[in-house]
Amino acid sequence: MSESGEPRLTAAEVAARAGLPLDLTRRLFRTLGFAEHGDERAYTRADVDAMRILAEGPDGEVVEPDVALNVTRGIGITMARLADWEVGELVQHVADGAPEDVEDPGAWVTARLGEQFEDLLVYAWRRHLAAAIARMEAVRALDDDPHTTDLSVGFADIVGFTALSNEVSRERIGELVEVFEARCGDVIARENGRLIKSMGDAVLYVNDDPMAAFTTAEGIINVIGRDPRMPDVRVGLATGGVVLRMGDVFGPPVNLAARLTQVARRNRIIVDHATADLLPADQVDSRPLPARPVRGFGVVEPVAVRRA
Repeated sequence: MSESGEPRLTAAEVAARAGLPLDLTRRLFRTLGFAEHGDERAYTRADVDAMRILAEGPDGEVVEPDVALNVTRGIGITMARLADWEVGELVQHVADGAPEDVEDPGAWVTARLGEQFEDLLVYAWRRHLAAAIARMEAVRALDDDPHTTDLSVGFADIVGFTALSNEVSRERIGELVEVFEARCGDVIARENGRLIKSMGDAVLYVNDDPMAAFTTAEGIINVIGRDPRMPDVRVGLATGGVVLRMGDVFGPPVNLAARLTQVARRNRIIVDHATADLLPADQVDSRPLPARPVRGFGVVEPVAVRRA
């Protein structure tokens, strides 16, 4: 930042100092999720340093614009959600302890806890980075394309969430979503899976091992659907080749797992035949269900599974 910490630079000056075209600089700011300020002096030296980081790779190697934009998008989306999460869950509690003469409780909390959160953020990022590299190396040992691999995909959603959200208070819905996401995350981690994303009333996860994916589905039903204080859930599993990009997964198994929840009964697990064939018959009972049309997949014969 500048010595005074005040914004003194225009976007054009940031671009010039970072050695980037102005249009790319503006696009990087937008991709990070920041508002544009036209020709205003709304930027600091920190913005210049950030643009240089995005423009240069290891040892000053120039990064392709598309690569820089993809990395930037991931950072922007992740940090925006993290900031909202922290403000919503932490600041409202900690700020209550701020002195009465503090005009900006948010700034007070940030000043007191910002450095600690920075350390925690870097720690968590390094651990997750090491895990991601290990996964990529494992995939490369089997396939030349590190972005594509065979995985079991699980999709779990809350039954009747829309109707439920119209019947209870916003505070209660917020509590349900928080408990749902937290408990699902715990179960997924316990079975060495990976939570790809949560969507309020649903979670998407992946696992290398179909049996572990099934055990995860069981666990989610046990901690959510079997709890009388929580709504029922449905879980769909599908296995096959998926594309790994920008922290997300894409491909037919992802879509099929989500579709299968639409035909699942409450607190039950429905899988595709690819998953059913990989589950050990001595541990899991499989029962083919009547064939039915599934949007985007034609006529599909789902399989109901449960612990033997």
